[in-house]
Amino acid sequence: MDQPEETCAIPCNLCGGRAVGVLSNQSRSGKPLRTVICRSCGLVWSDPRPHDAKQFYEEEYRLSYKNAYSPKPKHVLRAGKVALSRFEKIDRLLTEQKTVLDVGTGGGEFAYLLQSLGHRVSGVEPNRGYADYSIKEYGLSVQVGFVQDGVFPPESFDVVTIWHVLEHTEDPGAVLALLRSWVKTDGIVVVEVPNVEATCQAPSSTFHEAHLYNFNVVSLRRLARKHGLHEAWHLISRDGGNITMFFKRELPPIDPGSDTVIPGNYEWVSRIVRGHTDLARHLTPAPYVRAWQRLCRSFAERRETAGAESGKALLDGLYAEQVKVHSAVPG
Repeated sequence: MDQPEETCAIPCNLCGGRAVGVLSNQSRSGKPLRTVICRSCGLVWSDPRPHDAKQFYEEEYRLSYKNAYSPKPKHVLRAGKVALSRFEKIDRLLTEQKTVLDVGTGGGEFAYLLQSLGHRVSGVEPNRGYADYSIKEYGLSVQVGFVQDGVFPPESFDVVTIWHVLEHTEDPGAVLALLRSWVKTDGIVVVEVPNVEATCQAPSSTFHEAHLYNFNVVSLRRLARKHGLHEAWHLISRDGGNITMFFKRELPPIDPGSDTVIPGNYEWVSRIVRGHTDLARHLTPAPYVRAWQRLCRSFAERRETAGAESGKALLDGLYAEQVKVHSAVPG
């Protein structure tokens, strides 16, 4: 059953509309969080904003979600394994030495992997604790600040990656336009975000304060197109939880005011989110598989981080095989 039409304080970042439906009024933390969906295009966002983004990501985010100002060994190990999985998605883009920008470098694990493989890597990270750690521990070139504050020459990167960052930004369209300006004409922008259509997580965990925007394939594709990027291809993770989209520069950019209404996307996303109930989820293998994976991961992390001398030593061991196979990239 359709929900009553409401209005929002923050206009839609894709089409500018203010007519919305309400998908949820609560965060996964249990705190109030009003999550709305645009009736014209199906983009989903938090309205009003749940926090001051600058303060939250500079000072509070890592403490809230990692309980640490700089990464602990288990965080380094987890992020290192994620870095390897991300490299598998883009390795065909890196068959020769490339200049790469990693937006939202975090503790530096992914950037350090690419640097170890012989690529020229730059990063940008708003959390000073994590940024300083990556600079000191791995010798990375990281600008401390938000992506909007990044200072890079136009068309200076072969590949720009932004893994699970776009959903945290207050103006994702402007961020995509900025990334477009930094990538070379024949370069690639790689964007990975959570999938708002995902049903692998508990229904109560779908929305939370850290994610200001929520996308599906259609809304992400259309937002990027509005800002001069067109989709080359995309991947959806096996559990349906993440979208990885590969963009090339649109030459010339399309009219920013055109083609932003997406008929049927509001109904499609709304139906999936509202149909994602605890009963429906527990009739699938997802919750039981996740619980088992967490248990196994906990035991493995204790074993693999025991006696770790440093984050660098931990990653060097983890990355050794990939470095052996891929490090001889042509210059």
